Amino acid sequence: MNHARSTKKRTGGRRRTVRKKRKHELGSAPTETQLGEQELQVVETRGGNEKVRAVETDVASVATDDGVERASIEDVVENASNPNYVRRNIVTKGAVIETDAGRARVTSRPGQDGQVNAVLLEN
Repeated sequence: MNHARSTKKRTGGRRRTVRKKRKHELGSAPTETQLGEQELQVVETRGGNEKVRAVETDVASVATDDGVERASIEDVVENASNPNYVRRNIVTKGAVIETDAGRARVTSRPGQDGQVNAVLLEN
């Protein structure tokens, strides 16, 4: 859906663009976090803040009944947001991953905060 102003006037004439996009109006391509040796990218955001994006990762913090343990990610099993992400081993929020601790669902956004937090699933 396009939220921009119509390019046509009421009379049918053409409406010219007033200006280009400002820096804060620009979007960016999604960071599709892949499996591999951990690689982080620091991005400047609005207000002088920073985001740490995970370009590649191979570890996850998995929450179990006993607490949180660090587990290595072996495979992406299921991804509701895009079935193609399973084939490409892309980790997003909601993805089911296979770890050495068992299957877990990702609860964090690796492309936004640079870490993979997950909850162990009951088999």
